[in-house]
Amino acid sequence: MDIQYRMRGGIPLRGDVQISGSKNAALPLIAASVLTCGETVLHNVPRLRDITVMLRILEFLGAETSFQANTVRIRTHKLKNRHIPSELVSKLRGSIVLLGPLLSRFGEISMAYPGGCVLGKRPVHAHIAALEQMGAKDLSSDEMLHLTGALKPGRVILPEFSVTATENAVMAAALVPGEVRIDLAAAEPHVQEVEKIVAAMGAQVEGIGTHTLLIRGQKTLQPRIHTVIADYLEVGAFIIAALVTKGKMRLHGADPEHLISFLNVLKRMGAIVKIEDGVLFVDGELSLLKSLEVRTNIFPGFPTDLQATMGVAMTQAHGVSRIFERLFEGRMAYLYELEKMGAHIEILNAHEALVIGPTPLRGRMVSSNDIRAGAAMVLAGLCAGGETTITDVRYIERGYDRFDEKLRSLGADIEKIVIEEQKAQDDDALPSLREDNKSVPTGTTR
Repeated sequence: MDIQYRMRGGIPLRGDVQISGSKNAALPLIAASVLTCGETVLHNVPRLRDITVMLRILEFLGAETSFQANTVRIRTHKLKNRHIPSELVSKLRGSIVLLGPLLSRFGEISMAYPGGCVLGKRPVHAHIAALEQMGAKDLSSDEMLHLTGALKPGRVILPEFSVTATENAVMAAALVPGEVRIDLAAAEPHVQEVEKIVAAMGAQVEGIGTHTLLIRGQKTLQPRIHTVIADYLEVGAFIIAALVTKGKMRLHGADPEHLISFLNVLKRMGAIVKIEDGVLFVDGELSLLKSLEVRTNIFPGFPTDLQATMGVAMTQAHGVSRIFERLFEGRMAYLYELEKMGAHIEILNAHEALVIGPTPLRGRMVSSNDIRAGAAMVLAGLCAGGETTITDVRYIERGYDRFDEKLRSLGADIEKIVIEEQKAQDDDALPSLREDNKSVPTGTTR
């Protein structure tokens, strides 16, 4: 199935928007459910394809799931240890977060290598290194990941500030009696969510939100009810949308503490962004954007996932802006798409570029290179003159819940075009939900 967005830009966006739950938080929280033998309930879960894929993986392992009205229920009392095949994980990089909890629960994990967006080299060595330091034996081959062994307490020094490797280490340690120390841990808000849920389940966790964690696990953990945090990456996208269209917007549900570096950059750039009665207010009409330098970094630094959207804002800023991408060498590809639209850009190397503005953008046919680049192209289309067509929208819809609908509610002229010829083939790429899976009862276990 091919999905495209067709849009006409130049319309100031105005109104209120409710921010959806964070996919990057929801996926590891779903994975954390396998640490227990009861029912885990997650509220404020975004309705995204990646969430559905993760639930199908758990169903393949014997879990019972339901997903209604942004609430996910997962019962894992019948969970089984099975090899997870490529057709389930090849399109979901986030499935890597099952490695730690399944190994810790069953003493063995075997799965095909996860897929997802191509953002340069994203190897799994940090995950394996963390689990090996806890006593796991790596039997992986070129075809699959395969780890075995009873995990033990001790010290884990991560080879890099990897978000998903930190989440795997935290969830693995939660079922290990004794103390596990994790150094060089990532501290992003969605990592903190994993630390908070395993603490609520019964593990003792010290250092939440820091780069050094102390976890005292328990042999048995209890399922919990948890509300997923708002998606701060969606917040960033809508803020930029208001700025580049010279509109006015109120964002509900956002947590400014998740965006301290991003909001500070916007303030220095000349953007008017305020917090009024717990609501983020953006005034793009009165904002006068000026050039600046941005360097992505680990949290609480400037998020790499907002680098592309900031690149669009730079095309509308006065002067020469500079982007340094520290984390992924594949993150600059969207700049070539912006050049098609008339942006004045000088790519210096795989990690550095200059953006000269302000430049009027023109509608063109452009593509989504990944989730965040796709969102950036939508923002470019919103402020471009004429008609823009964005291809490969499936990337965008993996990360943004009802993005086009929310934009239309703000006045954007955007429509989704679905080319149905490939629909059957696309649906066959994922196993259907098992017929014998019954809905999860409405009662919850705390």
